Amino acid sequence: MNQENQLTEQNSEETEIDLLEIFYLLRAKLVWLILAFVIGGVIAGSITHFLITPKYTATAKMYMISASSGSVLDLSDFNIGTSLSQDYTELIKIRPVFNEVIDNMNLDMEYEDLLKKVDISVVGDSRLLAVSVEDNDPKLAQSMVNELVDTAVTYIPKVMNASENAQPTIAEYAVVPDEPSSPNLAKNTILGAILAMLLVAVVFVARMLMDDSLNTAEDVEKEFGIMPFTVIPEGDIEEISDEVEKAISKEKKKRRKKK
Repeated sequence: MNQENQLTEQNSEETEIDLLEIFYLLRAKLVWLILAFVIGGVIAGSITHFLITPKYTATAKMYMISASSGSVLDLSDFNIGTSLSQDYTELIKIRPVFNEVIDNMNLDMEYEDLLKKVDISVVGDSRLLAVSVEDNDPKLAQSMVNELVDTAVTYIPKVMNASENAQPTIAEYAVVPDEPSSPNLAKNTILGAILAMLLVAVVFVARMLMDDSLNTAEDVEKEFGIMPFTVIPEGDIEEISDEVEKAISKEKKKRRKKK
């Protein structure tokens, strides 16, 4: 048990030392990491701004009406309206509705193409449906979603054989979007910067881990468990001239005479 505890402590110490080495390495390479962060952000932002076509989303809202007695709504009416919202979410996507929109607007696309552009969702726990269309042309996105809700409020109640109390109304028509919904320039720029910095950091750490050369006395002690008696300083022995050697010899003789 004692040996196991010692091995565990030794492994934890080695892990701690490795983490410290990585920390000091990255701190020493901080300038390169900052440079990679900036370059990655510039590249990602440039690609987003110049190469990716922006898309615009126009949204209209439909209200599911359900009143059993005039304008008075009770809890059962609310539950019915909520159920209708779920039904309309799927019924708006049916092929006859989309094909009618395509024919009315003379769109050069098929049912599947328009379906990819449309997103329909219930707004919270309400009886409001948010119908959105995404397109490269903001005006076309607005026209398509408005035509879609107009077609839906007239076509679907006939399919459902719904009463007047269960027929939806258009709460809000879509307006032409001013700003693109995608891509997100700020988000892509930050992600590109972070990924570039992480990539450079991984390269530095990988090079350190693959470097098995012994450069310091601490490396020797860590690898073999012994401390070397002496360390030969770096330098080129051939650069030591005869004059330098004579000067060193004279200096040694002077020290001996003094002793």
